[in-house]
Amino acid sequence: MLRRKWVWVVLVLAVAGGIVAFISSRRQDRGITVTAETIQRRDLEAIVSASGKIEPQKTVNISAQSMGRVTRLAVNEGERVKAGQFLLQIDAVIAEAAVRRDEAAVAGARTALEQSRASLQSARASLELARQALKRQQELNQSGLTTREALERAQAEVEMRESDLAAREQEIKNRETQARQMEAGLQSSRHSLSQVRFEAPFDGIVTRRNIEEGENVVVGTMNNAGTVLLTVADMSVIEAEIEVDETDIPFVQLGQPAKVTIDAIPDKTFTGKVTEIGNSPIQQTGTAGSTARTATNFKVTVTIDGQIPDVRPGFTCTAEISTATRAGVLSVPIQALTVRELLYDEKGNIIPELRPPKPRWQFGPQAATPVSAATTELKPGQKREETEGVFVVRDGKATFTRVTLGIAGERYLEVLSGLQEGDRVITGPFESVRGMYEGDVVNTGDATSASAGGGSGVRVRVGG
Repeated sequence: MLRRKWVWVVLVLAVAGGIVAFISSRRQDRGITVTAETIQRRDLEAIVSASGKIEPQKTVNISAQSMGRVTRLAVNEGERVKAGQFLLQIDAVIAEAAVRRDEAAVAGARTALEQSRASLQSARASLELARQALKRQQELNQSGLTTREALERAQAEVEMRESDLAAREQEIKNRETQARQMEAGLQSSRHSLSQVRFEAPFDGIVTRRNIEEGENVVVGTMNNAGTVLLTVADMSVIEAEIEVDETDIPFVQLGQPAKVTIDAIPDKTFTGKVTEIGNSPIQQTGTAGSTARTATNFKVTVTIDGQIPDVRPGFTCTAEISTATRAGVLSVPIQALTVRELLYDEKGNIIPELRPPKPRWQFGPQAATPVSAATTELKPGQKREETEGVFVVRDGKATFTRVTLGIAGERYLEVLSGLQEGDRVITGPFESVRGMYEGDVVNTGDATSASAGGGSGVRVRVGG
């Protein structure tokens, strides 16, 4: 009796196991639900996005060239100014005194030069008289009417007058050099006097004022930049100085169009173009001795078209640079792209590797698990190589297809080769795409093609 009871228990367990195995196999045949999308032609635009600051194209820092006290200050920060408009005045007493001193020195040098020129004329006249006296003595000596002593005295007089003339000419050169030095000093003093009065260099806005009336200014030295009194910016031409990552900088070229958004001016987009690309990376400031790796960025300048009312230097902005455009090209969703380590033969052809079969429940000892092709040793001429591609739904199965890609848009990638219009590629879920094998069973009975806009996908079932 007890033996028959155990026989019935074993039979019930066997039937239950068979039912479970049947249901499991049917479920595996149906696979899991994924999304797919139909390959279509679209217009693509490659975008490089980066953030930065708004800066005027032309900015002038007005600094003091001479020490003194600010006696007049005619502008405030944020005030608009016109070219040539008076800005501020520094006490000019010292500069005016220096000008008067140098003017007197120039006048003295010119007077001394005129005196030297008069002495030169006198020396020339004396030399002419001495030469005439020597000529008379030579004539008298030929007639025997003068003494040798008188002739030698006349010759010595001529030599002395020639030496005196040469000295007068050299003195004039020295006086002329001194006069030029004094005139240069006077010019420098007058320039210093002109630096105590400051006027607007162009039409713009006073973006910074670091001085108050009555304060003393400091002149810059080699190790001290000195006092920056005012900063005037020409806001008629605005630039966006952005920091572009090193991986994107090869795609950025001069003249490319860009769209700029300013955080302080929401709901508005401004157009512009790339006018400058930095050749050296932006120097990052960090803690001394730090070994942390920081991102390498390059400065790119985008000149904004037109004027922007109420904009201020330093506003945070974001620029999107259009680096490439394609019209009517085959495109594949970015999420469909995956990477597989494929097996190639000696001719470069792909050797398909199917999903290893799952072990089924059975009585008795468990059979050995089949060895995956990915774990087997390579034959002569074979190699493994990581390949970019997508899984395409063909003949009820998932087929991995290599693709060659072009530019990258916001949601789609340009397809240069590997796919055709109308192909359906599996786009998700991510875990399904990542774990998919060549030849997985696909049930497309409920699948419908994606809409022309490319935003919706189709639902398919893939064998797991």
